[in-house]
Amino acid sequence: MVIETKPGAGGIVGFADVAKADPDGYTFVTSSTSLGTGSVLHSHLPYDPLKDFVPVVMFGVQPNVLVASKDSGFKTVADLIAAAKAKPGALTFASAGIGSSSHMAGERLRLAASIDVRHVPFRDGGLTEVMAGRIDYYFIPLAAAASALGSGKLTVLAVSSPKRVALLPDAPSIVEAGYPNATFRFWVGLSAPAKTPTTIVGKLHDAAEKALQDPGLKERLAKLGVTTEPMSVEAFGQFVKDDIAGTAQLAKEAHIEPLD
Repeated sequence: MVIETKPGAGGIVGFADVAKADPDGYTFVTSSTSLGTGSVLHSHLPYDPLKDFVPVVMFGVQPNVLVASKDSGFKTVADLIAAAKAKPGALTFASAGIGSSSHMAGERLRLAASIDVRHVPFRDGGLTEVMAGRIDYYFIPLAAAASALGSGKLTVLAVSSPKRVALLPDAPSIVEAGYPNATFRFWVGLSAPAKTPTTIVGKLHDAAEKALQDPGLKERLAKLGVTTEPMSVEAFGQFVKDDIAGTAQLAKEAHIEPLD
């Protein structure tokens, strides 16, 4: 397998190339939550995220970690929500940009808790601003959380997944914190061009699923905060469809407008 990196426009360049590729079983694309966010951030995509791809296999999911500055005094999600409701419009949350996982997780909590807080996007995620106490909180991707938490300048309030995660066993899930509608997990999988033969899709799916059960690979993924979620081709297809629809609904409720 040859991996060809095609960065640009949040993955749109790579998706566009694969959407136009021959459906011969030799070209695939790493698909993710960005399929949904791309469709709400851009009005004129060069592909249809549902019609131009066939989902093949789910690799795994990863939550974000809700952190606040030590100086904020927040010990729990309840503390944060209480402060937000006491002073509407005063609290701020950072993100790595509009439509990023940190932004979408923050919007889910804002809506679920019915709080008035301000979103402040940063190119670098704004973690240093949270550590310094200039921004109140941030949903940092779990893979990046370990090194950041070692600074001693942050307090973990929750993880955005339905259940606790092995990397942060003492951190409550956002469901435990009382906000099941605030769950958010970034997913990664593999997709092929539409019309790729089902026999090829099934063969690659089965091979990938087998590889994902390898103890060594599972251990490496776990260290990155990624949890594998085996599912059939049909189930993964429905998952992607539901995720794209859910992202569109979130964007509507959060008033996230297209960038172009």
